[in-house]
Parts: sequence; C-alpha cells; structure tokens
Amino acid sequence: MSYPARVVVDLAAIRSNAGALAERAGSASVLAVVKADAYGHGLVPAAKAALEGGATWLGTAQLDEALALRAAGVTAPVLSWLYAPGARFADALRQGVDLSVGAPWMLAEILDTVREIGHPARLHVKVDTGLGRNGVMPVELPAVLDAALAAQSEGLCQVVGIWSHLAWADDPGHPTVRAQAEVFADAVALAEGKGARLEVRHLANSAATLTDPSMYYDLVRPGLAVYGLSPVPHLGAPADYGLRPAMRVEAELALAKAVPAGQGVSYAHAYTTPRDTVLGLVPIGYADGVPRSASGSADAWGGPVQVGGRRLGVAGRVCMDQFVLDLGPDASEASGDTVVLFGAGERGEPTAEDWARVVGTISYEIVTRFGSALPRTYQGEQA
Repeated sequence: MSYPARVVVDLAAIRSNAGALAERAGSASVLAVVKADAYGHGLVPAAKAALEGGATWLGTAQLDEALALRAAGVTAPVLSWLYAPGARFADALRQGVDLSVGAPWMLAEILDTVREIGHPARLHVKVDTGLGRNGVMPVELPAVLDAALAAQSEGLCQVVGIWSHLAWADDPGHPTVRAQAEVFADAVALAEGKGARLEVRHLANSAATLTDPSMYYDLVRPGLAVYGLSPVPHLGAPADYGLRPAMRVEAELALAKAVPAGQGVSYAHAYTTPRDTVLGLVPIGYADGVPRSASGSADAWGGPVQVGGRRLGVAGRVCMDQFVLDLGPDASEASGDTVVLFGAGERGEPTAEDWARVVGTISYEIVTRFGSALPRTYQGEQA
C-alpha cells in the first residue's frame, strides 16, 4: 500500500459486539446505528458485519447512507432520520427505507411525495422528550399523529414506530433520564390510544442499552457499542460489557534521525529536546484525523502511540500531515517501522479512549475523525 498510514477494521469484532448487544437486549431487537460511515469504520462492511452478528435493523442519519446500503444489496430494515426540505424522499420510499417524522413539515413533504410516486411510506414519529434537538414537541404530537393516522387510513403510510433520543444516558441516575422516559411513555400511550398499531417503540441508545433494561422496549439503537467502545467509560471499559474495539490506526515511520540536545521540534518549537536523542517522523496529521489538540509540549507529551513495544507521545505540534516522536537516545527504530496510534489495547497499544482523555473529548469523535480520510483494510471477513 502506497499510503503510509491506514485504518484497520476488525469485522469479526463488530459481529461479536452485535451478538453481545443482541444477547443483552433479550426480546428487544437491535438496530445497529451506522451513521457517519459507520462511525468511521466503513458503512457497508460494518453494516453487513453487524447484521451477521445479530442486529436485525440498521439506522442512518442521512438518506444517502440508507440508499448506499440498498445499492450494496442490504435488504434489512433501515431507518433514516435527518434531512432538510427537498430530501430524496422519493428514492428512499422506492427503496423501502423507513422514514422518521421529526417535525410537521417532514410529514407533509413525505406524504406529498407518496401522492406523487404512489409508494406508501413507513413512518417512525420521533418525539422530543427533552433533548431539544430533532423531534416533534409533545404539544405538537397530537396533531402530527392525527395527520399521520388520517393518511394511514387513506393508504398513504403506516405509522410503525414511536421513538426518541436520550440527552444524558451516560449518567443513568441523572433525573433527565427518568423524566424523558416518562414523556416517552406518554407519547406511546397517546399514539396507541389514537389507534396506532406500532411495530416498534425505541428509546435506548448505546449507554441505555448497556445500563438500563427498562429502556429496551421493542428495539434498542446502539451506535458506539457496535464498534466496541464504551459510551460510559467512567462506569466500565469495553471488556466489562463484552465488547471489543474494532478500529486500529497505524502508520509507518517516515524517518528516524539523531538530533542534539536543544533541538526545537515542529512549529513554534513547543517541544525542545532535553538531551541528544532520536526523532521519529510519523506521516499522518490533522488532515488525516489526528487532533491538533493532541500536540505535545516541553511539559507533557501529546497523543499516545505505541512504537517498538513502547508507549510514547506526540512531541511538539501536530501538523497537517505529520507529527514527531522523541524516540529517546537509545532508539533502535528505523524508517518503515510501524507506529500504532490506537487499537483494541490488547497488545498494550493506546485505545481511542486514551486519545479522548488526552484531547479532552469522547471516543466517538476520535474514531469518526480517522474514518474516511485514510485507506481502510479489513480483517475478519467472512468467506
């Protein structure tokens, strides 16, 4: 491979994670969220692996992602939920994609499209139970349900689901979690009271799937957990939930060179060598997904890496396409040696969670940053 860095995705891990989540969910089905190019893991390979492992639904934010799954031959139920006016509703309806209704205009535009093309819609009404993001406000819900069920009586659609999203599920004891659950239960009761025959009611994201069985209903919607990362690292590591991280990011050293003490390193000399040493150049930078905020200084190394079995950190500023390591005066590394930015942690390498702590973010951001910018290779593919 000519590119000197890559994302390695373990599809067997994704299958295993999906199976662990399906077992945990019991009678509830699992919708694997594959938005954002499957959190950087590759939309189609990751989606197929999740289905092979035990997921029975897939979820995408963007319609284009849902349509890409259909174009790749994926026939499982797919729900898509984030769009602006003028979205590709006609294509989605023709391809059997379930659509979310998160605002009155969405219902009106979807039904206009149904009338135009003659293909009925399968609808999941999304209720804003307290997140303050996408979703019908409870005060608007009766009118939206009345309109949707009237359209259903005309054969234009089926109202197959009611759903919502939690604001604070990573803190299971937070009062907003129970408050949202109560609003959601009221929304379900309202829909069923108006005659909706719901196939699925769904509220639980990854965090709720791992920590709160009362949120399971008919369908759980794990995202991050499908890829083997913990959405509640303060409560448990991936292994504590039977999960295995699926992404590994690695690069080859472009060069290793001896420099004297006092050598400034990278832009603005944020790091200066304290003694004669060997510097290693890693040909990957913020254009590839390495956070610039992972830069190191004289006081502290930045983002952690593994090289030669040792744990080191970024020395100096992360650049657009490269960063530097202080390999130490006795370094034996040479150009071409492998540097692991993060992986499953099973061989002592840093994890995405380690990077998140250094950078001051969450592992979700770390894996999605590295997704599409680098070549991917896949391991654990089924024959």
